[in-house]
Amino acid sequence: MKKSLTINASRLHQRIQDMGKIGALPGGGVCRLALSKEDQTARDLFKQWCQDLHLKVLIDAVGNMLGVQEGSQPELPMVVTGSHLDSVATGGLFDGPLGVLAGLEALQTLQENGYDFKRSLAIANFTNEEGARFTPDMMGSLYIKKGISQQEIYAAQSIQAPHVSFESALQRIGYQGKNKLQDLPFHSFVELHIEQGPILEQENITIGVVEKVQGIYWTEFHLKGVANHAGTTPMHLRHDAGYVAAEIATLARKISQQFAGQVATVGMMQFSPNLINVVPQEVVFTVDLRNTNHDLLEQAYQSLITQAQELANKEGVTLVAKSLVQFAPVDFDAGIIDKVEHNAQNLGYTTRRMPSGAGHDAQMMAAICPTSMIFVPSVAGISHNVKEFTHPAHIEAGTNVLLGVIQELLEE
Repeated sequence: MKKSLTINASRLHQRIQDMGKIGALPGGGVCRLALSKEDQTARDLFKQWCQDLHLKVLIDAVGNMLGVQEGSQPELPMVVTGSHLDSVATGGLFDGPLGVLAGLEALQTLQENGYDFKRSLAIANFTNEEGARFTPDMMGSLYIKKGISQQEIYAAQSIQAPHVSFESALQRIGYQGKNKLQDLPFHSFVELHIEQGPILEQENITIGVVEKVQGIYWTEFHLKGVANHAGTTPMHLRHDAGYVAAEIATLARKISQQFAGQVATVGMMQFSPNLINVVPQEVVFTVDLRNTNHDLLEQAYQSLITQAQELANKEGVTLVAKSLVQFAPVDFDAGIIDKVEHNAQNLGYTTRRMPSGAGHDAQMMAAICPTSMIFVPSVAGISHNVKEFTHPAHIEAGTNVLLGVIQELLEE
């Protein structure tokens, strides 16, 4: 029989603030790129908190961490919750750490109330969820679901410093473990996360019940034209890589309007030689396409590639398109979705069923075991930004819902 328990909100808030001091930026927010010194310090703190609660800390070959409260029947598949501690270069305090630290708080609450763990309960910190230093994103959870090999991960090069490999960075911070997390039996996974969008706040809803995650296609375009004098080269004789890049960026926006539910973003663009009076010779840029409908996402991608090539040909510019990531949309488990919803409603919180627009480790875990997510509101819908914020009352609400769901999963 599930016992009605409540988390210690002030303790959770303090842990979030303590974690937020690691990699803190002058104007607020954090920079904790995967496998950086800051990531190492964050991992060390999480490990210490796990050890303080007498959890067994497991670390695999790519740095994924599990803090495990062993049950009296350890042969039973374990319930897992958690998220990630790495951030983008200008990240907030809540994207990722909320899920890890809320999981820790839920576990500690169960311990303090004498909960009889039959199944084991584990708190996960997945490596390189953001993909801000090494690609692909969600790398650690992708490895656990056996969607990428250890060799591929180790060979990944730092975006900021291509001479630095994932393997060397992992060894440098001391988190190249020997535990084989891929082989563990997982009963279920549930992840608490900030929404990272405006819907819950705009609709005055406390809990987002996440039914699915959008598919994500990342493509890198490399354009090569001819550098020439900006004043003496007639327009009709140019092979302007910059112009083609701008046209493809506009094309991406048009494509987003042609397919229902489609979003498209040109998030990175680098010009060479990047001079005010020179026709650009080379441009490297990315397009991020997302949709909850896989067929429409694939159609949008094919349309982008075909029309981008036509634009490049017209200007006499060569184009190479490299696929960085192709993750299909993921539907979550109906049973856990229902558990999230009824636990929230039983606590008196307003709810809304919704998809996730962002990628999350949960979408990888869904290939292994029944999975879902809990969203709490993001103020003004802002995330991946130092101004990212979620009200303490919403954090408390989401963590209490998480606690209730975990109890039900442990008792299955």
